Amino acid sequence: MNFRTDLIERAHWLGTRIVFPEGQDVRIAEAASRLADLGAEPILLGAADGVDPRRDPRRQRIADHLRARKPDAVRDAVHALDLAAEPLLFGAGLVALGEADCGVAGAVHSTSEVLRAALWAVGMAPDHSLLSSAFYMVLSDDRVLTFTDCAAVPEPTAEELARIALAASRDRPRLVGDEPRVAFLSFSTKGSADGPQVERVREAVSLFRDLAPGVRCDGELQADAALDGDVAERKTPGSPLSGQANILVFPNLDAGNIAYKLVHRLAGATALGPILQGLAKPLADLSRGATADDIVEVAAIATLQRGPT
Repeated sequence: MNFRTDLIERAHWLGTRIVFPEGQDVRIAEAASRLADLGAEPILLGAADGVDPRRDPRRQRIADHLRARKPDAVRDAVHALDLAAEPLLFGAGLVALGEADCGVAGAVHSTSEVLRAALWAVGMAPDHSLLSSAFYMVLSDDRVLTFTDCAAVPEPTAEELARIALAASRDRPRLVGDEPRVAFLSFSTKGSADGPQVERVREAVSLFRDLAPGVRCDGELQADAALDGDVAERKTPGSPLSGQANILVFPNLDAGNIAYKLVHRLAGATALGPILQGLAKPLADLSRGATADDIVEVAAIATLQRGPT
């Protein structure tokens, strides 16, 4: 059994309510049909036979919730109702209020639109202060690498890099089922180069070790030292990762986004995500190029982010 098949098998489908704000998209409709066959309960917004946020009785509760969460952004009660009728905010509101267990969007809307809705309606988990993202890259040999952050934080500080790594290391055992091994990437390996960018990564490693003392990590590392045991032995002997990293923390969004697209396009890897990290409840983002298969798999990740039911 490969990872993608195992991911779907391990998901807690039975009775899981998954809201899809883009229910009119044919890829969403196909994925929802498959998920229903697995035992999930898809909630399609905007589809001909789905939920109409403008007429749904829960719209008032969602309007009140949005207004309470962000009063400065809402002019009055009528404006709140208008906002609650928007599919992204309505769907995120269902997740926030416990009317849906998780949500999946982004087939039509941009990542920034999905992130704004998630932050407004759902918000951050109590022990997380930063919304970040990860791609789960399934390689041709069925290895799975976590690439983070590739979609949310453009120029992370050292503390933000540590927080991004923390969120990824907490999701990894639940989603992949193995021990997190975190590499903080750079153009330098342990002092082979210097400068403010390198120093920021070194500081992030130190901060992460304080946040997650039980998680194996190393940095700053070049990508080959993070992933190849022979290279690691030459460049950084004694590294706790020994070239076996499975979480790659990129120094900024440029590096992360470029890397995942290159690996996806040139190496034929499957890119699952971007998976949002740190939210109080799971709301997953999709690439706008997602297929129905991708949507089913991202929905599986969102259900696993909930934890056992």
